[in-house]
Amino acid sequence: MHVDLLGAKWRKSSYSNGGGGCIEVADGFSGAVPVRDSKDPEGPALVFPAGAWQAFVTAVRAGEFGSL
Repeated sequence: MHVDLLGAKWRKSSYSNGGGGCIEVADGFSGAVPVRDSKDPEGPALVFPAGAWQAFVTAVRAGEFGSL
């Protein structure tokens, strides 16, 4: 899936820990969720289908991955 990220408005995850373990997501992309490492904002971004990202977030909130 190719998404033009030029001009994307990135925001940090509400789960960011202040110790550098942060991700950023960009909202406003129909059907897609771009994600990047906040420590490397000029680096690559991963783009997930919106449904897959929502399933991941739901699983994290439900504790399906245990304590990381």
